[in-house]
Amino acid sequence: MIQPDWDLFLSSLWPMFDGAVRGTIPLALMSFAIGLVLAVALALMRLSTRRWLSGIARGYISIVRGTPLLVQLFVIFYGLPSIGVTIDPWPSAVVAFSINVGGYAAEVIRAAILSVPKGQWEAAYMIGMSHRRALTRIILPQAARVSVPPLSNTFISLVKDTSLASTILVTELFREAQQIAAFSQEFMLIYLEAALIYWVICLVLSTGQGFVEKRLDRYVAR
Repeated sequence: MIQPDWDLFLSSLWPMFDGAVRGTIPLALMSFAIGLVLAVALALMRLSTRRWLSGIARGYISIVRGTPLLVQLFVIFYGLPSIGVTIDPWPSAVVAFSINVGGYAAEVIRAAILSVPKGQWEAAYMIGMSHRRALTRIILPQAARVSVPPLSNTFISLVKDTSLASTILVTELFREAQQIAAFSQEFMLIYLEAALIYWVICLVLSTGQGFVEKRLDRYVAR
């Protein structure tokens, strides 16, 4: 029976942890922040009474949700150079992940906005607020609270999806694991170790998500 190489397990912990801290987490945070801004814009476009605006948003969301993230990543990094646009690995990953998050989070935010009771709109209009002011001051803050659980799940999924960045040579947790496994030939041990680190990160994020949900739930209009 093959015994695990615990010395290798312990010595590889730091390089992979460092890859997570310097690669995985920043990549996920940056992509999620950009994607969230894009998602808000797309959600408002979807709710617009102007058909051309709504149509553009629908098309964007349909394409993003209907194509694999890996394909989107490859199109940006490997495909764009064929038309004269070359982007470095890290920015390529940020662009691809942001575009993907924007497409998925847009529907979450749109649903959250629609979930706010219509009486909130009516109350805002009664005190003389314009549509834009009512949206920014009354509706969006409530929608933000409602959207915390699904958006948190989107972020947790994004953390795991950043492993795809290793396919375009971005140095992050899984890329470090690949390099260590290739050098040591201990593929099972190293990849299970990487899976363990991803699980711990997601466990911490899930715990934080639960705490935030409890704090915000009491402020949601019912």
